[in-house]
Amino acid sequence: MAELTENMVVLLSALANKDCRKLCHRVVDSLCGREPPHRGDYSATWSLQEWLQLLDSLTALFRLAVVNNISDEVVLSQLSDVSSSQAEVVLSVLRAREEEIRCALLDRTNSISSATLQDFDWQLKLALSSDKISSLHTPLLSLSLDVRENGVLRPVTLEMNRDELGMLISSLESANKVVLQLK
Repeated sequence: MAELTENMVVLLSALANKDCRKLCHRVVDSLCGREPPHRGDYSATWSLQEWLQLLDSLTALFRLAVVNNISDEVVLSQLSDVSSSQAEVVLSVLRAREEEIRCALLDRTNSISSATLQDFDWQLKLALSSDKISSLHTPLLSLSLDVRENGVLRPVTLEMNRDELGMLISSLESANKVVLQLK
């Protein structure tokens, strides 16, 4: 889990516990796709840069704590420079709304595409010749995918040579990295 910046600790300590709780709940609301905290409510407390930094840090803390199923002790250690009462406030908001955050993060990941892979099968074939070349000896992968889109199961079949398979694997690895970053 990424360390919280010292600046974030200083920024959070500018709030009373009641206001800290309210801000944390509004940050979770924002993370869950509802109305975010309003900058105007805190303009007297922080500059725009400090405000954005604090929101980013709190959002990252909530997201990473839920995604990685971080224990209370680790969360509190991340908040070790914050007063213990404020650290407890942040932790209590996190635990109270943990399932809501998890569902929102899963929904965000699932909303990338309406299509989902239900099943797949593959076969390796060896093309010995073609109508243009008498001796080919090229391995081909036949990939059959069962994709469910809007409740309808649709078969998709692909046939790829070694280079095309390499490009597909690279694309899938890149897509996986993007999905992991969204979590």
